[in-house]
Amino acid sequence: MKRTTYAGLIDESYLGQSVTLAGWVQKRRNFGDLIFIDLRDREGIVQLTFNATNAESLKVADEMRNEYVVSITGEVVKRKESQINDKIKSGTVEIDVVSAKILSQSKTPPFYIEDDVNANEELKLQYRYLDLRRPEMQKNLRIRSKIMSSASHFMDNNDFINIETPILAKSTPEGARDYLVPSRIFPGSFYALPQSPQLFKQLLMGAGFDRYFQIARAFRDEDLRGDRQPEFTQMDVEMSFMSADEIRALVNEWVKAMMKDVVAFDLDTKKIPTLTWQESMDRFGTDKPDLRIAYEIHDLSDLMKQSEFGVFSKAVQDGGVVKAIAIPGGAAHYSRKDIDKLAQYIERFGAKGLAWLKVTEEGVSGPIAKFFPEPSQLVKAAGAHVGDLLLFGAGRNDVVSATLDYLRRQTAQALNLVDQTNPWAFAWIVDWPLFEYSEDFDRWIAAHHPFTMPNEEDLHYLDEGEDPHQAHAQSYDLVLNGYELGSGSIRIHSMAIQEKMLKALGFTPEKAHEAFGFLLEGMSYGFPPMGGIALGLDRLAMLLAGQENIREVIAFPKNSRATEPMTEAPTRVDGKQLNDLGLFVPESD
Repeated sequence: MKRTTYAGLIDESYLGQSVTLAGWVQKRRNFGDLIFIDLRDREGIVQLTFNATNAESLKVADEMRNEYVVSITGEVVKRKESQINDKIKSGTVEIDVVSAKILSQSKTPPFYIEDDVNANEELKLQYRYLDLRRPEMQKNLRIRSKIMSSASHFMDNNDFINIETPILAKSTPEGARDYLVPSRIFPGSFYALPQSPQLFKQLLMGAGFDRYFQIARAFRDEDLRGDRQPEFTQMDVEMSFMSADEIRALVNEWVKAMMKDVVAFDLDTKKIPTLTWQESMDRFGTDKPDLRIAYEIHDLSDLMKQSEFGVFSKAVQDGGVVKAIAIPGGAAHYSRKDIDKLAQYIERFGAKGLAWLKVTEEGVSGPIAKFFPEPSQLVKAAGAHVGDLLLFGAGRNDVVSATLDYLRRQTAQALNLVDQTNPWAFAWIVDWPLFEYSEDFDRWIAAHHPFTMPNEEDLHYLDEGEDPHQAHAQSYDLVLNGYELGSGSIRIHSMAIQEKMLKALGFTPEKAHEAFGFLLEGMSYGFPPMGGIALGLDRLAMLLAGQENIREVIAFPKNSRATEPMTEAPTRVDGKQLNDLGLFVPESD
């Protein structure tokens, strides 16, 4: 057997040629002395025709069933006009089979191997090797491959050096929980799987490599969601002697090249907006805004200080805010029952209710309309028009922001208000706070990571007696369609500043050197100014493939419980392995 081409590539250019193909039986139609087989491989489908002229091959075809692996040789001929299928590349031709062979048989699959299959996700993950046969999954993983190929090509052309960093490393307190790996040689000691190559790439800059690139695996033991996995892949870069503006300009060109190579989109990098973190939070309630949605959040706090509606006036008097979004055409679309459903959902953000008004020719209507007998000023301040639905948030600024961000995205999807003429809405978010308060850890943590350089004018906030939480960072995130695509910053290259930063995070000098001593020691030998960024390969592939979950672009992902149904990982191990590692694990109930 010597395959001459892929089944899915056969078209009229092959007419009259003898070809040898191999693949899977997608569909079989038996008419006695005439059998049609749809043969599938990674490139698509071609129709095979078996007839009595070639009795031996017809006999083999009679034994074929769905998902059998077969090889055939035959002549490419034109289909009858009535049988043309313009939905596939090979739709105008078929293969008149001369010889055929069954290479392996298949049991009946637990679900059909086709797109939009109605099968439970857990079942598809259990039989992932079958799910991956579906054309959509084949397309998704090829998009992922194209991204990696394009990225590597761009980095090669821009003098980056591809360097691998360790997978078994030291556990360092960088934010999320580590995955730990026990050492057999040193009982009681553990490696940690890297949350990112951050410290190593800074050391590589200190070693003088100047430009580093790696498609790196990273691991974080955190709760999962649609765009998060416990193990993920990032396209990681670091550069010496470059400013934040220069790094962002280079990343723009990098993203432009990938968009061109992967989805044939000509990205105009001059049109990528740059927003400060504060501006993004004020206008959209999030640091990863979807700029394809035209309507924004409006702050009505000053207007509501003396409002007759006590919920609004009290919120402002207590130090909170009152904000709103005006949803175009929302008045007709949303019934009171629909709005009540939204109100129930936003309770998860800490919201205690959802006030609303519909803008009419006469003014406003709704449960709180009586408190606004002269609503023109309110309607104008909220950027609303007749037919719009006004949704309000009142209370703590963070709760209001999270609530209105969700409502903005949800209503835009429901009313088809996401601008389809702007399929790829990139944006840079800059000037981040250096620190943020973590409810999970009940303390201040680094907004990006502990090695982020503060703005030059904010360095004094790290001094004794100053408030470090007022400092902003030389950080920058690249956002695409409401997702954080990449996060980066200028790094601290001075040991004195790094020690101040760690002190602000609560590290004593002893604890700082225990956790990061190798980095601090390296800085004492002359580190260059440096910066970098990591773009999420999984998220970019998800977006370019038009998917809503990164599991659809990862070959063997974990499910929402961080388990892998196909191999059943994680599993318990036998006692000898635990004894070798000096570990004791109690029996589960």
